Amino acid sequence: MSTEMPSVFEAMRRAHRAEPVVSYEVRLDRLTRLENALTKAEPTLLTAMSDDFSHRSAQESQTFDIDVSFGEIRTAKRHLKAWMKIRRIRTPLIYKPARAEIRPQPLGVVGVIAPWNFPVMLSLAPIAAALAAGNRVMLKPSELTPRTSAALRDMITDAFAPDEISVITGGPDVSAAFSDLPFDHLFFTGSTAVGRKVAEAAARNLTPVTLELGGKSPAILMPSADLDRAARRIAWGKTANAGQVCVAPDYVLVPRHKIGPMADAVMGAMMRFYPQGAQSPDFAGIITERHLARLDALLSEAKMRGAEVIRLDGGTGNARKFAPALVLDPPLDIALMQEEIFGPILPILPYDTPQEALDFVAGRDHPLALYVFAEDRAEQNLWLDHSISGGVTVNDTVIHVGFDTLPFGGVGASGMGAYHGRAGFETFSHLKPVVRQVKWNGMALVEPPFKGLKARLLKRLRSFM
Repeated sequence: MSTEMPSVFEAMRRAHRAEPVVSYEVRLDRLTRLENALTKAEPTLLTAMSDDFSHRSAQESQTFDIDVSFGEIRTAKRHLKAWMKIRRIRTPLIYKPARAEIRPQPLGVVGVIAPWNFPVMLSLAPIAAALAAGNRVMLKPSELTPRTSAALRDMITDAFAPDEISVITGGPDVSAAFSDLPFDHLFFTGSTAVGRKVAEAAARNLTPVTLELGGKSPAILMPSADLDRAARRIAWGKTANAGQVCVAPDYVLVPRHKIGPMADAVMGAMMRFYPQGAQSPDFAGIITERHLARLDALLSEAKMRGAEVIRLDGGTGNARKFAPALVLDPPLDIALMQEEIFGPILPILPYDTPQEALDFVAGRDHPLALYVFAEDRAEQNLWLDHSISGGVTVNDTVIHVGFDTLPFGGVGASGMGAYHGRAGFETFSHLKPVVRQVKWNGMALVEPPFKGLKARLLKRLRSFM
């Protein structure tokens, strides 16, 4: 398929040039076809995702991949007409009676590179936004979920012409070639390391990019927090999809005297969620043997360096299941505390003062997400005012990603740009500024020579700017 990429891209570019103005009716039809295709393909996609992960519960796949995708599509359909409207803009006094407006228009051909951890949602959510904005889309799904990628390809091929949406499958070499295409916008979700390579490739074509990356997203237990409530929500956020979530709480900062009670409460919540341990039917497998070996290495190094490890029962059965583990007060120089974990291992670190916790987070890359648990509003605002992250959820984890009314994206090493809902529509649109000047206007004032009455009027106008 990689040899066909340039011809697929050129066919899309020709189609866009032939139809640069994409009507509301056409956009709505494409979104409706995407919704209908997803409805038809849902059983196949659920089976494919479970097979790719070695096991993943249908409910988890439905909640995170299918339902969120439906939400993005339906929100776009519901608000499309309003998003497409020409937006009237205030005209500065000096330029009146000219009129100003912003006209959203399609960019053209959009590339989407999707990851493996939520292979359906992280493919279809950006596609829905790009279609709403009137674009044509090329999708490169992950090679690590081959069954899901094939099911997505079949679903898209049945519902769309090749010059509307095309799915390109293949390995890293195909991804590299895909990134080299001169898209009008390139959207990537994945690791920071690969994101850098994608950005470098796009820069050669001056292609604008949206990078949805990751990093070490902290959860902070403040003194006023409800410990049991926090532990339950952190345990859920860390074990959903076996921790293979870009916004999973990567580590927890807790007051020093609460590190033991917090560990007990988190492990207690995990035991209630998964009464059969890692072999519970609601607990997902790790995507590949290589990723499983990496998690084993992270935990082994922590044990070797003397960190206390508390682990859920692993059981026997599916060898690709990694039992959740807590690591108490690990050394900060081990790989577990240097890399994004992307698995069900949760370091719990003590702090002595809230300022110490703030300094700890501020001394590292800006995280994609930050979770603060506090009943006291002042403690909440301390983090909202004095930390920088892609997004924040107070007294919960992960759920902000599902808000199609909020932009989702990172900052710094955790990403650039945002999407979901209107933010996605605007990411994939050119918001063209337009000024309409009338025949009789005052712009002769700024034509030289500048002297006499003209100079005095210009000086007077400065006070109105």
